[in-house]
Amino acid sequence: MIQPPVGGPVVEATEADRNGWHYRRSLASRVTLLTTMAVGLAVAFVSLGAYVTVRVQLEDSLDRQLVERANSAARYDVLARITDELNLPSWALGAADVRILFLRQDNFSWKLDEDPIFQLGRSELDVARGNSDQSIRTIAFGDDDYRVVAVPTNIDGIALIIAQPLDEQERLLSRLGIVTLLFGGLGVLAAGIAGWAVARNGLRPVRNLTTAVEGIARTEELSPIAVEGDDEIARLAAAFNGMLIALDASRERQRRLVADAGHELRTPLTSLRTNIDLLTQADATPGGPVLAPESRAELLEDIRAQIDELTTLIGDLTELSRAEPVSPVVELVELGEVLDHAATRVRRRAPGVTFDVAAEPWWLVGEAASLERALTNVLDNAAKWSPSGGTVTARLAEGVLTVDDEGPGIAEDDRPHVFERFWRAEDARTMPGSGLGLSIVAQVAERHSGRVEVGTSPAGGTRLTLTLPGSGAADA
Repeated sequence: MIQPPVGGPVVEATEADRNGWHYRRSLASRVTLLTTMAVGLAVAFVSLGAYVTVRVQLEDSLDRQLVERANSAARYDVLARITDELNLPSWALGAADVRILFLRQDNFSWKLDEDPIFQLGRSELDVARGNSDQSIRTIAFGDDDYRVVAVPTNIDGIALIIAQPLDEQERLLSRLGIVTLLFGGLGVLAAGIAGWAVARNGLRPVRNLTTAVEGIARTEELSPIAVEGDDEIARLAAAFNGMLIALDASRERQRRLVADAGHELRTPLTSLRTNIDLLTQADATPGGPVLAPESRAELLEDIRAQIDELTTLIGDLTELSRAEPVSPVVELVELGEVLDHAATRVRRRAPGVTFDVAAEPWWLVGEAASLERALTNVLDNAAKWSPSGGTVTARLAEGVLTVDDEGPGIAEDDRPHVFERFWRAEDARTMPGSGLGLSIVAQVAERHSGRVEVGTSPAGGTRLTLTLPGSGAADA
């Protein structure tokens, strides 16, 4: 059980808590441990295979020698006859460490009771009776093991048995086991040391990269990381550098957005404060000067205009802060209807400007609200620069919206900047607006896989061209 805080509930340990101890180990220790285990298993299998192979080969070689010697001796029946005629015990014959015995088929006890060494059984008796061609097996007697071979002789009913002790073979296998175990242990130890060295040296670039990233997280200085070589670690460091560049650019854009937004908000807020202070002072001074109704109405209208400007600015900032792509849950939009709605709204704002709007049906999958906001900004911009009594011309054909005004136009040097946030031309500093309208148009166009361009209208004013992919039919 995991001990909870005082007064907290008892939390049952999960399987990951019980079995995740290895995840708390360092990568170097895990590499060392896994290398040691892998080499240890390999050494164990090789050693076991070598030991079994040597044991089988020794036993097979011994069996072949014993069978050859037994068959060679069985062709001569002199020993059997001498043993039978002299009534010698079967264990009395031998050569060096080899024992030679004769077994009769009428030995129904299946063993030689008079033999102080061996206890034979059915396998040898079947050879004496002619039921088997030969018998090879290991007999344990006391603390000793014997390899026993039985073959038939030329005398019916008698089998020749040769037995050789396995002491020498077992000593050889014992020494082989000790040597294998010793060298196997040394191999595992060497593998552990090699694994530790490989992990330590091989993971040094990882440690350096980790130190550099931790330093960046601690100091928040987005300085690039040194890239060495061209391996996977170098690619990871290069990827980190790319991420740092993107993060630095994002932070710079955020800083500029906050600074520009603060600058743009300061003007209407200052105007609001001034107007409200004038109204407060006029109402709070008994017997003092009284504001004329026309002046009061003018101040209130100015306050309302400043509040509208603040509302527009805050809405533009909210719209511009949306960096995510269009939501997958979108709808089929007819761009001509959106253009009509936007033109209706702008006509109410600019009654002194004539709007000439013509649109062909154009369907696209997108976000109707943001598209209407973008088209409204385009028409607002054209109306703002058009002179009183001027005409704004809007044409939509084949997914291309062209809006022309009769204003002074945009200088060639200023055109690359018109879609930047808060940018204004020198002659537009005193005009109302947040400097975000065309930035929103560019962002909406990009989010709908389109583009927006600025040029010169036939009347010498500004031409804005908005291109959006789609289709002329709703079911296309």
